[in-house]
Amino acid sequence: MRPSGRAPDQMRTIEMIPGFSAHAEGSCLVKFGQTHVLVTASVEERLPPWLRGKGSGWVTAEYGMLPRATHTRGSREAAKGKQSGRTQEIQRLIGRSLRAVTDLKALGERQITLDCDVIQADGGTRTASISGAWVALRLAIDGIMAANPGMADPLATQVAAISCGVHDGQPVLDLDYIEDSDAGTDANFVLTSSGGMVEVQATAEGAPFDEETLLRLLRLARIGCNDVFAAQLKATGR
Repeated sequence: MRPSGRAPDQMRTIEMIPGFSAHAEGSCLVKFGQTHVLVTASVEERLPPWLRGKGSGWVTAEYGMLPRATHTRGSREAAKGKQSGRTQEIQRLIGRSLRAVTDLKALGERQITLDCDVIQADGGTRTASISGAWVALRLAIDGIMAANPGMADPLATQVAAISCGVHDGQPVLDLDYIEDSDAGTDANFVLTSSGGMVEVQATAEGAPFDEETLLRLLRLARIGCNDVFAAQLKATGR
């Protein structure tokens, strides 16, 4: 039995609240159990200098955790004057994941920034951020398309992410903090609704794992991402 009482292939409760921020062009408060992340999408009609004049847009992301998102208070990275390596790695992952399903040419010469702020953390903050960021991005692009009739949809498919791992010798889906901190193998999968894989991060925290274990984790990830895809469609009214 898992510490939460869930079955090995059972997700935590997923909730996605679209339009949570009054000012952002797209936003979503995403909840995977007790992990809560606010994602906002900001549209700018300008690009980084290295992209100007190329007829292509850009999607990027920033990630951060509020000081009391965890059991003890963490210092604000702004107060330290620099981001941690973990923060940089996660926000790059989020950006890569969203760009993988975005036609940047169709987006046009504009930039969309996804800000992912962790309000409360209980494992899986990066995967919840990616999953909620797609909703915020979808809503922002809907607004762009409404203002530009005839524009091709730059966002043809969905992307979602989920954590899996081996806990007490059992492959399980959607790890919370208790499981994640004690997992023998920890993995994150970024998958598309069309069946593609964007990124797989898998690490043996103890003994090495074999190919069959990796495939079992992938099968669990597909189950979990299908639940996330359904929640994304519901949140965006599709």
